[in-house]
Amino acid sequence: MHLHNALFAAAITGLLLAPPTRAAEVCTTQSQMQPAERNALAAATAALAARIQANDQTTLRAATIPEFQKDFSGIADAVNSTAPLLKGATAQVEQLYILDASTLQRTPAGADPDAQFNCALNKSQAEADFAIPQLPPGRYAFAMVRMDSPAPWRLSFLLRSAGSQWQLAGLYPKPLTAAGHDGLWYWQQARILKAQKQSWNAWLFLAEAQNLVLPAGFVSSSHLEKLQNELIATAPPALSNGIGNDTPLVLKAADGTEFRFTSLTADDSLRKDKLDVAAHIKVDSLGDATIARKRNLDAMAAILTAHPELRSAFHGVWIFADAPNTSPYATEQAMADIH
Repeated sequence: MHLHNALFAAAITGLLLAPPTRAAEVCTTQSQMQPAERNALAAATAALAARIQANDQTTLRAATIPEFQKDFSGIADAVNSTAPLLKGATAQVEQLYILDASTLQRTPAGADPDAQFNCALNKSQAEADFAIPQLPPGRYAFAMVRMDSPAPWRLSFLLRSAGSQWQLAGLYPKPLTAAGHDGLWYWQQARILKAQKQSWNAWLFLAEAQNLVLPAGFVSSSHLEKLQNELIATAPPALSNGIGNDTPLVLKAADGTEFRFTSLTADDSLRKDKLDVAAHIKVDSLGDATIARKRNLDAMAAILTAHPELRSAFHGVWIFADAPNTSPYATEQAMADIH
């Protein structure tokens, strides 16, 4: 459930934010807001959360900025996927920020500029930072709502002021737990695994911790930067340059077949008591179902042969074979069934 849009796409990699080249825009934390302003923002946020929980897309669309009312499909897909998971949940507004970018100036070519908000927390050295690319001038807010249910979720919102109203300008729903554990648990376990020289397990657990605690891709904080630095420092040497289409992890099967892994993450889609490992491989073509499945199984075996420690920390492995101009071919197997 990733919501992509032209105005607020988080065009940054990871959490490390480049220093601003000019004075940052103005951030007001909830403790600095006037009571009436804070209460109005909290009420608007709670109302949006209730509409998502009820899958009330008609009312939600009416409360969305005009740019997204025209093409509501991305938000609608996110709401359709999230609403069933929030049934019976109790909503609690956790954090509120007003992000004033009303003095932003468009570039000479007329493009919207990047905005940087640095929010000091409780007059301490700790900060929450927002780096939002191509932001039209205006007055915005960022709000987080915790939805407590058997599996807790967080709904994060980017809002834009329209007169006396706050309108939806970005929706970021995320689970707060995976396989029954929160981000802090994965962070703590990663340190234990690192001390046990299990760098691949530690790195994947840290990446999962980051995924769980990060509200949206354009948000950072002192706490999140510390986690990001640990993630970088823990990366196995084979991943020192990252992993992607241009920097694949290359592994060979027992018969010499070469696999090019372009991503490696944890996955909780099966809702087991342990996460799965999820990996994408790049292939020229999928072939028929028999060929595609065998290739995926061989890729699973290759990654576990190269890094057997993964067997102890994860339930199983997903392999997604990516070929041009077609949907990925996915296969999942429990660890005990991979040979």
